[in-house]
Amino acid sequence: MFKPIDIAVKRLPDAGDLPLPSYETSGSAGMDVRAAETASIAPGKRALVGTGFAFAIPEGYEVQVRPRSGLALKKGVSVLNTPGTIDSDYRGEIKVILANLGEEPFVVERGDRIAQIVVAPVQRGNLVEVESLDETARGSGGFGSTGV
Repeated sequence: MFKPIDIAVKRLPDAGDLPLPSYETSGSAGMDVRAAETASIAPGKRALVGTGFAFAIPEGYEVQVRPRSGLALKKGVSVLNTPGTIDSDYRGEIKVILANLGEEPFVVERGDRIAQIVVAPVQRGNLVEVESLDETARGSGGFGSTGV
């Protein structure tokens, strides 16, 4: 079994009595986050929606912001910049970029679950400049080059 890490959470004034982000089931990979404000998003438009919370994520970890599948399917509302990364040195309010890809205006009410967040370890890499790269069967083929 895995051991959860502690993440310090600061409740901002807009959070009021909103619950902390939480796992909805024992098998959930992501914690649901809620809107701390009301917003109306027209079809084809986007909005930045605050959650009312700020985190102190431990070094070596990130928090990824992802869409909620129900909102995407039922309303056509998704999260842009998915997955969005919240870095360990960021201390501002967690905000979510929502996009309305549906055909009807979408109203976010305060307290609505708008996204999910996933805690993930970060592996940093060192870039080493070289004159050439090793050959592979795929080579430089991309963007659908491996099939339909």
